[in-house]
Amino acid sequence: MQQARLRSVKIVTFVIKFFKGMRFFYQLLIAAAMLIQLGSCSTDVDNYADYKDITIVYGLLETNQDTTFIKITKAFLGPGNALLMAKEADSSNYPGKLNARLLGKKNNIDLPEIVLDTITRRNKLAGDSIFYFPEQKLYYTTASLDAAATYTLRVERDAHTVEASTKMVQEFSIIQPTNRFNFASTASTSVKWRAATNGKLHEVVVVFNFEELWPGSSDTLKKTMVWNMGTASAKTSNGDEDLEITYSGEEFYSRLAGAIDVNALNVRRFAGNVDLYISSGGEDLTTYIEVNAPSNSIIQEVPQFTNIENGAGIFSSRKTVKRSYKMTVQSEIKLVESYPWGFEIKLIP
Repeated sequence: MQQARLRSVKIVTFVIKFFKGMRFFYQLLIAAAMLIQLGSCSTDVDNYADYKDITIVYGLLETNQDTTFIKITKAFLGPGNALLMAKEADSSNYPGKLNARLLGKKNNIDLPEIVLDTITRRNKLAGDSIFYFPEQKLYYTTASLDAAATYTLRVERDAHTVEASTKMVQEFSIIQPTNRFNFASTASTSVKWRAATNGKLHEVVVVFNFEELWPGSSDTLKKTMVWNMGTASAKTSNGDEDLEITYSGEEFYSRLAGAIDVNALNVRRFAGNVDLYISSGGEDLTTYIEVNAPSNSIIQEVPQFTNIENGAGIFSSRKTVKRSYKMTVQSEIKLVESYPWGFEIKLIP
């Protein structure tokens, strides 16, 4: 049990720091990684059994990205304080550079292989985490990925080979809103989209951009309010379903109140674009999240899922579609006239 928990601590911390800022999918990966390890615990464990090297892989492929990062690390266990051991690079990082490649196949034709290089992050702050401090190693490539291909990650370490494969989540379309975002309506409104091919779980996030001009300052500050509207899952990965999430316009204003200093005096504010992000995760990622989601029961046996052969973790793909909108005129008027927050209609010269 102790061995599994120590591995879990390492895996959980990796996910927190490597996928920080990637919202829903990667927040759930944290809990999933822990549950996978704890679910396989036995009450009869030799805490100091012979060392066994277990490769841990976390990677998500996405087209149209400048850089693809993949985390390849290892589990560790030893006598003493695990928190101190975690600070030692060789506890979790393999020395040097492993032979890690992406092997693509499209229409049964092999694509040129992509050899992954390594990069070391050295900008972590002491308060971020005890793990991977102050450095951590990542594998990466700047090569373009083919949206119609299937990719296999192959990691060779001596005679040991770790592999995982994924199809690429395809581009998909947003159906609604069509022109402007409506928050003024008292009735429920919907965000609608066509599900992605090779994708199952979809997440909707709205980012409201606005500007603030504080008294005595000549510089306008750019601010954002992030609203995670929730998720919807397609029944299949065929990309032939329309999905939607309903929302209340009043929730927009209440969330905005929590994102600004509503008591500040003489602050001038101006509404900007409303950015809509819809992200779709591949089938294996969706299964990983759903199977390992936290349970409300303390007696339920936790199942296991990983698509890493000869290792553990998850290797899948995702696709994020973004569209920018203006607020409807009624929504902006309501913001200006119904709430004493200093919002004004911005005049275009």
